[in-house]
Amino acid sequence: MIAHLRGRIFDKQPNRILVDVNGVGYDVAVPLSTFYGLGEAGADIALRIHTHVREDAFLLFGFATKLEQDLFERLISVSGIGPKVALAVLSGIEPRDLITAIQRGDLARLTAIPGVGKKTSERIVLELKDRLPRVEHVPVHEGDATEPSLMKDDVLSALMNLGYHRPLAEKAVDAAIKTKAGDFEQTLRQALRELAR
Repeated sequence: MIAHLRGRIFDKQPNRILVDVNGVGYDVAVPLSTFYGLGEAGADIALRIHTHVREDAFLLFGFATKLEQDLFERLISVSGIGPKVALAVLSGIEPRDLITAIQRGDLARLTAIPGVGKKTSERIVLELKDRLPRVEHVPVHEGDATEPSLMKDDVLSALMNLGYHRPLAEKAVDAAIKTKAGDFEQTLRQALRELAR
């Protein structure tokens, strides 16, 4: 059972990281909340790992913080929610916002996340309301500014990888860029906020 990985980023995409650990590459699925804090390829990285074993696959899910991992593990304990949906939930909402939404029973906020319908939202609230982790500080990564046109394409691609339809994603990206959100990660966060409205 793999529980922790420390190495270098070999390659990174908004929903997965290839971690080089002494010449061995580990393909790790990560939520956007973890992706935001990562450096570029070649940077050192340390991730908490949840290992998910199925008959046909051995999957690794990585998290920057204990809070993200705790939420992920609580989400997959909900009936009908597998690791991919749990990852989509953590990618569609900040960890602290997720806790708030569950505590308040905010089904509208939860159903705004791609892949999460009303029944799933109701199950999450019902099963997790009294089993939420205590909130800890979640660091925000400040990155470098990116060229607007390249950034727009990158953010749009990230949103579409998360399951948003192109027309909706384009509107959200345009709105996010108008707010002058800053770098790629800040613009992506703002676009996700726009989609959640």
